[in-house]
Amino acid sequence: MKGLFVTFEGGEGAGKSSMLHAIGKELSEEGYQVLETREPGGIEIAEKIRHVILDTSHTAMDARTEALLYAAARRQHLVEKVVPALQEGKIVLCDRFIDSSLAYQGYARGLGMDEVYKVNDFAIEHCMPELTLLFDIEPSEGLSRIAANKGREQNRLDLEEIDFHQKVHDAYHQLADKYPNRIKVINAGQSFDKVKTAAYQALRTRLPAAK
Repeated sequence: MKGLFVTFEGGEGAGKSSMLHAIGKELSEEGYQVLETREPGGIEIAEKIRHVILDTSHTAMDARTEALLYAAARRQHLVEKVVPALQEGKIVLCDRFIDSSLAYQGYARGLGMDEVYKVNDFAIEHCMPELTLLFDIEPSEGLSRIAANKGREQNRLDLEEIDFHQKVHDAYHQLADKYPNRIKVINAGQSFDKVKTAAYQALRTRLPAAK
């Protein structure tokens, strides 16, 4: 495909969503065609699945159900929005992708990263991002940021204990060690401008020439 698929990953409160918008704006100003999107969501069907997954009243949801719902939303989002944009030569910036499922459901939920990968590989048909920016922050700091952000809507994952978020953090580092050519770790504990600079420098090496 002609475009560039970049995913933004990190634990709760890492600031990846804000960073995605900031980098997307800068790329657009430089003349690149950019699509900003998110998971789960990005299209009508996937947004409805997102509501089911993150509803704070759905605490009875089984871990395998959760993993399958994420994979289903991912599949529809990919074929309906991401792949067409890549075929048009756009730079796709996606807030979360397969690594989130490996970290949250595979490792933190204890389903096994290999098992969750198999389910998601069926969903994405080997369509992996060329670059993943991992915004790394200590779970306690990330959760403190969330608590201080009164305008942010609470979701079901926010209800998890600190141990769960620490497992997510550990899993992301395992993935970064396993896929060093794809996953670039960004220190998200720095100032916004420093994080943006580091993320953009990591992205710059993969960018095609602006049209």
